[in-house]
Amino acid sequence: MQTATNLAPDAPDLKSNRLTLRYVLQHAGIGLALLILVIFFSIASEHFLTAGNITNILTQITINLILAVGMTFVILIGGIDLSVGSVLAFAGVVAGKVITLSGFSDGTLITMAVLAGLGTGVICGLMNGLISAWWGLPSFIITLGMLNIARGAALHVADARTIYSFPFSFEEFGSIMIFGVPILFLLALALVAVAWVVLNFTVFGRMVYGIGNNEEAVRLAGHNVMFYKVGAFAICGACAGLAALAYMARLNISSPIAGIAFELDAIAAVIIGGTSLAGGRGSVLGTLMGAFIIGVLANGLILMGLNDFMRQMITGLVIIVAVIVDYYRARFSTT
Repeated sequence: MQTATNLAPDAPDLKSNRLTLRYVLQHAGIGLALLILVIFFSIASEHFLTAGNITNILTQITINLILAVGMTFVILIGGIDLSVGSVLAFAGVVAGKVITLSGFSDGTLITMAVLAGLGTGVICGLMNGLISAWWGLPSFIITLGMLNIARGAALHVADARTIYSFPFSFEEFGSIMIFGVPILFLLALALVAVAWVVLNFTVFGRMVYGIGNNEEAVRLAGHNVMFYKVGAFAICGACAGLAALAYMARLNISSPIAGIAFELDAIAAVIIGGTSLAGGRGSVLGTLMGAFIIGVLANGLILMGLNDFMRQMITGLVIIVAVIVDYYRARFSTT
């Protein structure tokens, strides 16, 4: 009679293959994909790896990275926020209106604008979280409603006009370089670092992962699930407000039509970065890599001379592939 020991020569091979593929999908896949893109575009265009273009990539991914960090918290709890692009516009025009106030010094106006932008984002995030968590409604529907509310509010506050007449230039700050790296990108990296610490070394972070894995178990353990879910949406809203300020620093304007479809790029960065749409699994460092992939892909396709339609098609294909990879990653993790 054959025993389990006699079957050992065959079993390890299958298990080893599964573990190897799982390791590649979970750890090396994102970095490998980014490396392949960099090599490909370096060959396709001699301008890709120039210092000026690398600076452009870092600048271009900053806003999406900030939004994606906040989106990571929401997706980790099993939710989604479709309103971040509109909230960015709303927070931006509120901050822009504050800046145009008279009778205050420049320093006071900047402080008031920053608080107004962040506060607007937090309030919108709190509303998303409270309504969704209190009534147990799908965040997809609630944030879709907020998408329209925030966009309409932005158009109303700005009187459907772009705000240009700042008493000073935000671009002076946005154009600062530190060792050749844009200061806005460095601030986004600092945000990633803070988010990583929160998710990995705080009770709040553990609860975020716990809710995504098994919300009922967290509730039965005596934790206030609503508090953590609302907190995740509030963080996402705050990141949208911060992204609005970064947008102003880049372009020196506040526009009520800013941020259209930005939520799609943010969600794409999170998914490509390996965070599961089902929640409970992912990393903000993966989100950083995902934002790089989105930015490198967009920049490289432009250098290759492809039009907007082709770039959108290719980006959409990358998102679909990322979702498929996420499915198999989850499948291998349970086998």
